[in-house]
Amino acid sequence: MDILANYGNVLILISAIFSFFMAIGIGSNDVANAMGTSVGSKALTVKQAIIIAMIFEFTGAYLAGGQVTNTIRNGVIDISLFNHNPDILVYGMMSALLAAGTWLLIASYMGWPVSTTHSTIGAIIGFTCTSLGIEAVNWANVRGIVSSWLITPIISGFFSYIIFISTQKLIFNTDNALVNAKRFVPIYMFITTIIITLVTIKKGLKHIGLNLSNENAWILAVSISSIIMVLGYIYIQKKFINCKNDHSFSGVEDVFGILMIITACAMAFSHGSNDVANAIGPLSSVVSTIKHATSTIIASKNTITWWILPLGGIGIVIGLATLGQKVMATVGTGITELTPSRGFSAQLATACTVILASGTGLPISTTQTLVGAVLGVGFARGIAALNLGVVRNIVASWIVTLPAGAILSVIFFYALQKIFS
Repeated sequence: MDILANYGNVLILISAIFSFFMAIGIGSNDVANAMGTSVGSKALTVKQAIIIAMIFEFTGAYLAGGQVTNTIRNGVIDISLFNHNPDILVYGMMSALLAAGTWLLIASYMGWPVSTTHSTIGAIIGFTCTSLGIEAVNWANVRGIVSSWLITPIISGFFSYIIFISTQKLIFNTDNALVNAKRFVPIYMFITTIIITLVTIKKGLKHIGLNLSNENAWILAVSISSIIMVLGYIYIQKKFINCKNDHSFSGVEDVFGILMIITACAMAFSHGSNDVANAIGPLSSVVSTIKHATSTIIASKNTITWWILPLGGIGIVIGLATLGQKVMATVGTGITELTPSRGFSAQLATACTVILASGTGLPISTTQTLVGAVLGVGFARGIAALNLGVVRNIVASWIVTLPAGAILSVIFFYALQKIFS
């Protein structure tokens, strides 16, 4: 307790550095989930993908990242068991940040697309079991989170299968494919935009003081989405005005290339809103614990300090811009051959699933969600379209991630405890 009172600011500063390090790891690894399909389908260049992701990753983290942060902070462990040992909780959360960040950077260097959520939760469970025993872990909530890791790939795969089949029925398998593409792609733009807008209004903007009723939220969302749809329709009509007789797949894919820009923004926003929690959840816990160091009860909930969300968002942006290309290549080209229409189906399905989870406060694995969506597209084309060897390697990396995070967390926990004690 004396350590927290005397060195609280130092511990917060070190924790912020660890959190920033973790955010860089998230950006370097999970950039594949946000932007890999866009680059793999050649709808965007690497440079264009990074610019889009910089804007929308940060926006998603800042506007809609607080809801999941509360789940990471309070849902995995029983905070009240640390009431008489708040310093243990601080050391533990610091070790979790350092452990997860270290593993993510190792995985990124190797080109492995691993789950940041697995890394963070595994690290939290590791130090908790070591310091207080297994009874300190809220296993009921952990089971729910683990179940979501199994369920979300199925959900995203189903979504992507339906979206991909709809593009085949409405566009590709028709006599006038390009005409139908110009007709239906703006509608897909509307659907994508309304999903992002509704979640941003209802879940993301509350902490900055904007509270709209359901009716007003829907009116605003429909208005914004309608504007995007109309602008998209006008742009597509003008761009392809001289291609009336080109009904080849390449011509239609060019139309979907425009749509991929919208879905790339959606994917980056949804990824930022969900995965920023892995970096700032433990930091939020450290700050709250130190603020209540003189109290005998650790706050179970707290208002996220204003600088924490931007810190996570900036770290993610730096990570994806500097170290993200290896994992982007693995996911973008390794699982299956992607075209703009296939990439769109996977991205929109992933965005829907991740944003749904972010809005409900459930920390899911973006990696598993995206792989499920890409698999859904592959199954729609036949299992031969999938590179099952790459899929097996990705799944193996998922299995290794949780224990790796736990083991590293235990090592760093003992090291920090020895240093500060």
